Amino acid sequence: MTPTLAHRLAARLLSIGAIKLSPQEPYTWASGWRSPIYCDNRLTLSYPELRTLIKQELAALIGRHYPQAEVIAGVATAGIPQGALVADMLNLPFVYVRSKPKGHGLTNMIEGLVSPGKKVVLVEDLISTGGSVIKAAEALRAAGFEVLGLVAIFTYGFDEATRNLAAAHLDWHTLSHYEALLEEALHSGLIGEEEMQTLAAWRQNPADWGR
Repeated sequence: MTPTLAHRLAARLLSIGAIKLSPQEPYTWASGWRSPIYCDNRLTLSYPELRTLIKQELAALIGRHYPQAEVIAGVATAGIPQGALVADMLNLPFVYVRSKPKGHGLTNMIEGLVSPGKKVVLVEDLISTGGSVIKAAEALRAAGFEVLGLVAIFTYGFDEATRNLAAAHLDWHTLSHYEALLEEALHSGLIGEEEMQTLAAWRQNPADWGR
């Protein structure tokens, strides 16, 4: 069977350590959640071939789903470099959205010069609960932009994210996802069947897992 893009990308993210799996010694996220997985897609920027693949595939995703896009907006902070790369490839204006207004000067939350009313696509590196991208979309809408949707490299596929993004009326697409990741990790021998079950269980109830 020919691997899908989602599987090929998951394999590369695992191979460079952008995604780490540790079911026996879980990580603790900033939210306080205990997690057997840690994802840092910023590492992809250090690998030119992978960086180019992601840039091309995110641009293609936008071309398929949001061909009317007029502006690319990166979500601070990890979505900024990915968004800038995609905007350059598509020859579109680029802005980025802070997590909160700047604490001095013009107190901007949106950085970049684009006229309100433009059609915007958000770029993010990772979707967990959807909170950061929803806040960014709300800021853009409040500033008068039309948010077409969101593209990202990877999603954990939490039910909470699906609900949150639907409630925010935010359409979204990603290059890879958690199911592909687990399949690649099992296939490559990084995890066994028991660890596979542990990782699958975490995804079903991440807030209470490991307590």
